[in-house]
Amino acid sequence: MKTKYAIHIFWSEEDEGFVAVCDEFPGLSAFGESREEALSEAQIALDAIIETYRESGLTIPEPQSMLLAA
Repeated sequence: MKTKYAIHIFWSEEDEGFVAVCDEFPGLSAFGESREEALSEAQIALDAIIETYRESGLTIPEPQSMLLAA
């Protein structure tokens, strides 16, 4: 599923790998040994949580937009 949510990826010393999170879904995180793997796992998790929200009748958060200052 294509989504317009930003996924942030960072290195975790504790986990010794990359962690991906999505701000609109605070409990969502995914792990990977590479950035690419973390991103792929996060997209799978994001698709699943959106489907869960839909099935449960929960309001799906709007993607946040980022305003850039000139």
